[in-house]
Amino acid sequence: MSATSKKGLAAEVREFLSTRRARITPEQAGLPIYGGNRRVAGLRREEVALLAGMSVDYYVRLERGNLSGASESVLDALAHALQLDEAERTYLYDLARAATPAGRRPAVTTSRVRPTILRMLDSMTGVPAYVRNGRFDILAANMLGRALYAPVFDSPLFVQRGPVNTARFLFLDSAGQDFWADWDKGAYDSVAFLRTETGRAPHDKALTDLIGELTTKSDEFARRWARHDVKFHRSGVKRLRHPLVGELALPYEAMELPADPGLRINIYTPEPDSREQEALGLLASWASADAVAPSRDD
Repeated sequence: MSATSKKGLAAEVREFLSTRRARITPEQAGLPIYGGNRRVAGLRREEVALLAGMSVDYYVRLERGNLSGASESVLDALAHALQLDEAERTYLYDLARAATPAGRRPAVTTSRVRPTILRMLDSMTGVPAYVRNGRFDILAANMLGRALYAPVFDSPLFVQRGPVNTARFLFLDSAGQDFWADWDKGAYDSVAFLRTETGRAPHDKALTDLIGELTTKSDEFARRWARHDVKFHRSGVKRLRHPLVGELALPYEAMELPADPGLRINIYTPEPDSREQEALGLLASWASADAVAPSRDD
């Protein structure tokens, strides 16, 4: 690991642990409060050390960014003391792994979508679906998925450079404010998902370049990035505002493809007999008509 990489990792560990410590009050941690002259709203370093059952000096060493050699029991105790959720706990382990010489090998990723996956996508005619990587590049989509995300695919951002990327669209294209019906939630989730991905793939240069671009060009992204929040992208409800069929609330599942490291398939499934199901039916009809319509050159 280069000196620059070590410095960047240490800074990330320091900021992650200090922001997690700052959000927990002594009352939340079950600690007594003596006196009323606390200079910090969250926990002090010595209080975290007490809760984790370690010396203050050792915790200070960890928060300064030195996770190398930290045992599983130490990381578990630290996660418990800081009340980390599953995503935060995993991120802490990823940071520790990156700090350990044996764990510094780049995570295996792929950008190729296998023909089997492409055929599977195409067979899903009634639901929107697409395959993406951890950087939010859309690598493949079925017809309805492309129709649902038409404002993203049609963005001027991707006319001369690809691939289509939903994070770039959300923060760098003003149309993103209209497409995401709950833009604030979409922004929070995207930043937290990208932060989580940096733990899994800290040596992904394309990911680092994307984050650098978004931080430089979007003050909103930079502000949210500084929070160091992490989150898993597994399931939920996506609220989109489509220019043809209006606002949609679509339940989704984001599933990893075990044979394709770093790739996930997102599938949107409307409630039966819902307005969303009807709207997707109309969108599918329009998409099919566009697909078979002759071009001007025919």
